Amino acid sequence: MKVKVNKDLCIGCGACQALVEDVFEIQDDGLAGVKVDKVPEDLEEDVKDAIDGCPTQAISDED
Repeated sequence: MKVKVNKDLCIGCGACQALVEDVFEIQDDGLAGVKVDKVPEDLEEDVKDAIDGCPTQAISDED
């Protein structure tokens, strides 16, 4: 699984980072970013929860 954060939609609320800090981080621009090229298999369900929970739908599954 690969994920992407759309910087035009992200508001930097940090919900994704709070759910899966091994995958998402708030970057220097104050917006979320993805820390990994590929989501580890054991974190895929948590990442799906982050996608569903993003208030602006800024996170997408690129697979």
